[in-house]
Amino acid sequence: MTGKPPFERVVSAHGSTVLRVCRAILGPADADDAWSETFLSALKAYPDLPADANVEAWLVTIAHRKAIDVTRAAARRAIPVAETPDTPTAVSGVAGGGGPAAAGVGLVADDLADAITQLPAKQKQAVAYHYLAGLPYAEVAAILGGTAEAARRAAADGIARLRRSYPAAAGPPAAAGPTGGPGRTEGAGPSEGAGRTGGQAPGRAAARRAAPTTASP
Repeated sequence: MTGKPPFERVVSAHGSTVLRVCRAILGPADADDAWSETFLSALKAYPDLPADANVEAWLVTIAHRKAIDVTRAAARRAIPVAETPDTPTAVSGVAGGGGPAAAGVGLVADDLADAITQLPAKQKQAVAYHYLAGLPYAEVAAILGGTAEAARRAAADGIARLRRSYPAAAGPPAAAGPTGGPGRTEGAGPSEGAGRTGGQAPGRAAARRAAPTTASP
């Protein structure tokens, strides 16, 4: 279809956000696998994605499903290990081009993402999708099910827990608008194959606070 950037540009633009989400949901040990599976699946579906889709919301939806798959697979394996690695390692990834490292995505441990991993599932997902991916609550609700208000409450409860368990988190990062400023307008959530109108920038303030190469908030 016309009007869409090459997929390599999609990986470059959104790879770090997807990795932060995967790390917050799964922890460092499984994040790179979920990241690669997300973009492999997205690569296959990308030709059919409408040009006006919200690509980031679409990718986070795929990452959410892949994280569920990884969690279920890990539960089936249930093999105890002495310790888990502190950071993800590179794995074979998108179109034979490598995993997160090959795509230029930072792999340094992120204390904030690690703290989010310890939250209950709904809170963890709501915080990750709203504050790390910058999605409005309507889109978070479309991914998780339920209402935007329920997603807002889950995120608020998660932030409250983070304030108690993670002292560096003095407060939640502001969800950015299309130009990176506060007050992003909440719209309809993404459908199976497409999201809301594209051109929405990810939550830059949230990304800066959660980026692996920057200091924790």
